Amino acid sequence: MATDDDIFEALRLELRRGSLILAVLGQLRGEHYGYTLRKALADSGVEIDEGALYPMLRRLESQGLLTSEWREEEKRKKRFYTLSPQGQTVLIRLVAEWRELNASLNRILKDDA
Repeated sequence: MATDDDIFEALRLELRRGSLILAVLGQLRGEHYGYTLRKALADSGVEIDEGALYPMLRRLESQGLLTSEWREEEKRKKRFYTLSPQGQTVLIRLVAEWRELNASLNRILKDDA
């Protein structure tokens, strides 16, 4: 039988998954390569490991939400990502959805804590 900690951890990861996509899209309103993206997210309190970030970036790019470009910087080739025009539109809609959901959850949970 699963412990409370096991159940909490599984639900925590599920809750974070959608939030991470929103955080990545929001951060990519400005151009980043993988390391600077991870650092900017971490500096804002959103930790994401490379094993989750890079597959997410590839998936978001294949969905047309990101564009990327290989460039040489500091004598190394780096792949820079930014939101595509479609990604900008989707981000605006996702932020509106997030705000509505967050407001609803705040009303529901206001007596808890």
